[in-house]
Amino acid sequence: MEDTTKLIESLFEKAADYCKSGYELIKLKTLDKTSDIVSSVITHSVVLILILTFMLFLNLGLAFWLGEILGKTYMGFFIVAAFYFITCIIVHFFMHKWFKKMICNYFIRKVFK
Repeated sequence: MEDTTKLIESLFEKAADYCKSGYELIKLKTLDKTSDIVSSVITHSVVLILILTFMLFLNLGLAFWLGEILGKTYMGFFIVAAFYFITCIIVHFFMHKWFKKMICNYFIRKVFK
């Protein structure tokens, strides 16, 4: 009877160790996925900020240049603004679903990587 008790205790200890190991493995996998996603988002955010800064100065230069050609500075800014307004309308009506799908797929690939 005592052997059976020791065997059952040993079995319970091994099961508890297995559960603890499984829990630790889940925690480590979650940490790995989270750190991968956060690092990707931060890296892409830095690149996006740099691109937006570049685009800002490019657009300012273009607006001033067009304004100089047209003789009135504000006309250059209106032309650049009109270009972006038309671009926003096109993106909203024709490419909104494509952008949404692309972003969703990116995050899904990162999670299941």
